[in-house]
Order: sequence, then structure tokens, then C-alpha cells
Amino acid sequence: MSIDPLSNASRIKTKCALGLMAKVPFAGPVKTRLTPPLTPEEAATLSMCFLHDMTTNVSGLSGDKTEGLVLYTPAGSEDILRDLLPKSFRLVAQRGETLGDRLINASTELLSEDFDSVCLINSDSPTLPVKILRTAVSLLAQEGDRVVLGPSQDGGYYLIGLKRPHRYLFERIAWSTADVLAHTIERAADINLPVELLPMWYDVDDAVTLRLLNEELGLSPNGAGPHTRYECGYNALFTRNYLAELIKQDGCDRFMPTHEGSNPNK
Repeated sequence: MSIDPLSNASRIKTKCALGLMAKVPFAGPVKTRLTPPLTPEEAATLSMCFLHDMTTNVSGLSGDKTEGLVLYTPAGSEDILRDLLPKSFRLVAQRGETLGDRLINASTELLSEDFDSVCLINSDSPTLPVKILRTAVSLLAQEGDRVVLGPSQDGGYYLIGLKRPHRYLFERIAWSTADVLAHTIERAADINLPVELLPMWYDVDDAVTLRLLNEELGLSPNGAGPHTRYECGYNALFTRNYLAELIKQDGCDRFMPTHEGSNPNK
């Protein structure tokens, strides 16, 4: 595992690793389900804004009990990320072919270091409330083994928190489907591992959830829309400002899904 920029000798030991699972924001490979309504270049810039906002949010928790990291792919692109992230963040290259491989490898390696627990968090939820992150850290600080899951509205999870690297939780999971959360809970039950559920939130990965994000941020034509049940979210200034700039240039119509509740690109 390649760790940057701090050495083991100079690093302050912490209890909980807050690791953002991220792709380096290259135009083309990232956020393909957002093109359209965005161009590949706009989707890459938006992904960069998400990462700015989420690392800034996590930085507010960093201290004696937590440490922020970005677990990135592809390997060898750390120089690009170094200029985007707060200096307190470490960079850790992801390992593995599948998402399940990368998650279990990350949790195993971090828990073998100086962490008592780890939260692996997606980098597609720029408004994820800091209160949710604090709750996850608090639950993992309690005695006894457990898994903490943050349910996403698409049936997956935006966060998984562990105290031990339970490989079984990541095996034979149909990733990128609406069954990910349910199957993970079933796996936990099979090994008698208690499950703690956080409040539901959402990932921004298609035209429908991009519209939801605009509504939450008050950038839609009519302000908050009927889907905006997500309250007290992080202010996500980088994301907000970039979307506001796009809307000022081209209007809101380009962010409207072709069919309500569906993504034409699926």
C-alpha cells in the first residue's frame, strides 16, 4: 500500500479512519452516467467539486479521534490529487479488481495500521451531513464488534464502518444494484454481526440525483422540490458554486431527466 504524504513515524495515532473512495477526476472515465446532461469535462469538474466538499467536510472531524484519507484509483495519479486535497489528508491507492475487493483490501490494511475502526465513504454525496459522520464514529467507538451502514436511496450504501475486516460482507454482492444494502445486512446476520443503520442519504450518479442535488441546494427553478426530504445537509460550497455557474450559463432545463424517476442512460 502506497501512503502519502506522512510517514508512519511522524503520524499521530488515531482511532477511526474516514476514507473516501474516489476516482481521480479525469474527463471521460468518471461520472459517465451524468453525461448527458453534463459534458465529460463538466462531469469531471463536478466530481472534483464533490471531492473538495467531502474532504473539507471530513476535515472538520479530523483530530485526536479521526483521520481523513482518500483511497484513490487509478494508481499512479496521486500527484493530481495532492493539489486538490487538504494537507491533512493521506492518499492511499486502492487495490483490487472489483469494488468488493477494493473495499475489503482497504479496510484490512487500515485496520492493520493504527486504527481501531474505519469508515469507507463514497465520494458522490457532497451534502452528506457532518452529524451522520459523527454518529458513525461514535457507534464504532462503543464496545463490541458491529458494522455501521449508511443506506443510500438507490438500495446501496454510502458508508460502511467496521472494527474488524469481515471479508464475508463483501463476497458475492451484486454491486451497483438495488440489493447491495439488503445483501450486506443478510451477510452480517449470517455471521451474527450486529448492524447499526444511519439515516438514509443519496449518491449523485445520474440525471435524477443531479436534479435532486440542485433541489436540495435551492438551485432548481422552483426552489426545494417534492423530492427534497434531505435536510440539514452539508453546504457543499464548491459544488453549489459550480452548479450555479452552469445554470447561469445554460439554464436549468438541461438538468431535467427525460423521464421522472428514471435515467435515460441506464
